[in-house]
Amino acid sequence: MLLPKRVKYRKAQRGRMKGKATRGYSVAFGDFGLKALEPGWITQRQIEASRVALTRLMKREGRVWIRIFPDKPVTKKPAETRMGSGKGAPEFWVAVVKPGTIMFELGGIKRDVALEAMNIAAHKLPIKSKMVTRRTYAGG
Repeated sequence: MLLPKRVKYRKAQRGRMKGKATRGYSVAFGDFGLKALEPGWITQRQIEASRVALTRLMKREGRVWIRIFPDKPVTKKPAETRMGSGKGAPEFWVAVVKPGTIMFELGGIKRDVALEAMNIAAHKLPIKSKMVTRRTYAGG
């Protein structure tokens, strides 16, 4: 599973997901991309589930690029703990995704296979998304 080797701070604040993506919003590596349509947190497990779904449906043809990385720790307090006594321990890691972010890219496969693969991968994620193509993609 994806998680950072080191972080500057062990616990992070929740933050806000205001506005649209200012970087990572165009298909850069492959021919097809899965674009987020709404903001949200995507966990390391959801990223891995989407990746597995993509590679299975593609039958290991072509290439997959993961454009998001879970670098934000999410903390939780133990069950049945009283209020106060500080912040909980880090439980899992999330990637913060804004509308317009390209989350996954595919290359070296046909359009219909890519559409089906992206559709299945999108069902593994907690946010709405759609498949987009590279501007210079000729089709095939």
